[in-house]
Amino acid sequence: MKSKKKINNRDITLFLFVIPAVALYCMFFIYPIINGLYYSMTDWNGITKKFHFIGLGNYLSIVQDARFRGSFLFTLVYALMLLALVLVISMVLALLLNSRIKYKSAFRAIYFFPAVISMLTAGLIFNEFFYRVLPGVGELFNIEVLKTSILSNPSLAKYGILFIHVWQSVAIPTVLLMAGLQSIPQELIESASLDGANKWQLFKHITLPFVLPVVTVVVVLMFKDGLMLFDYVVGLTQGGPAGATESVALLIYNHGFKEMKFSYGIAESIILCILVCTISFIQIAVNNKKKVY
Repeated sequence: MKSKKKINNRDITLFLFVIPAVALYCMFFIYPIINGLYYSMTDWNGITKKFHFIGLGNYLSIVQDARFRGSFLFTLVYALMLLALVLVISMVLALLLNSRIKYKSAFRAIYFFPAVISMLTAGLIFNEFFYRVLPGVGELFNIEVLKTSILSNPSLAKYGILFIHVWQSVAIPTVLLMAGLQSIPQELIESASLDGANKWQLFKHITLPFVLPVVTVVVVLMFKDGLMLFDYVVGLTQGGPAGATESVALLIYNHGFKEMKFSYGIAESIILCILVCTISFIQIAVNNKKKVY
C-alpha cells in the first residue's frame, strides 16, 4: 500500500508565503495579458464603454498597414545595428580592461558613467548637442552635412539616435563580458600559447566558446532593447522627420494615446511581443548548441 505524504507545518508555511507573490503575478501580469488579448479583438477606443467584438480584424488590418510595415522595418534594422555595434565595442572594451593596462579603474569608471543616466535625459542632452553644437562645428569647418541637425535629415536621423543608444548601452554588456573572461581557466590559455597559438586563435578557440553563454545574454538583451526602442526617439525626434524614425513602440503609443485606436495599438503590442519572444527563443536555442560545458 502506498504511503501518503504527510503535509507538515513547514509546507503549509511555505505555501502561505507563496500565495501573495502568485496573486500579485496573476493580478499585474497574467490578467492584463488575457484582458489585452480580448480588447485587441474589439474596436474599443480606450474611452467609451461601448465597443464591438471584431475578432481578428485588427490583426488583419495591421498586416496590410504600410505604416506598421515601415515602422517595423526601421525598428528591425535599428535593432540589428545596435546589436552589432554594442557587441563589438563591449567585447573590445572587455578584452582591454581585462588585460594588464594602466589606470584600469579610471577607465572602468569613465565607460560606466553613461549607464547611470536615464535614457530620456541622455536623449534631451544630445538633442541640444545635435541642434546647436554640431551645426556650429559644421559651419566652422565648412562641412555641409553637419551645417543642419542630422536629426532633421530623414536619412541620418536614425544614426544620431543610434550613437546615443550605443554610447549608453555599452557599459552593462562590458561588465558581463569581463565576468565571462575572468572565468576562463588561465592554464588553458597558457598551454595554448606554449603550443604556438596566436592571439586570434586564442580568442577564436578558447575565449569565444567560454564567453558564449554571456554573449547569448547580451545578444538577447540588446536585440530586445532595439526592438523596444521608445525613449530615445521621444527625447530626440518624436518619430520624425516625416515618420522616418517612428519605431513600433512609438507607433503603438501614438495609436493608443494620440489617435485613440486603443485596441489597434494593443494588437500591435501583442504582435511585437510575439516577435521578440520568438527571436529571443531562436537566438538562445542556436547559441546553446555552441556552448562549452
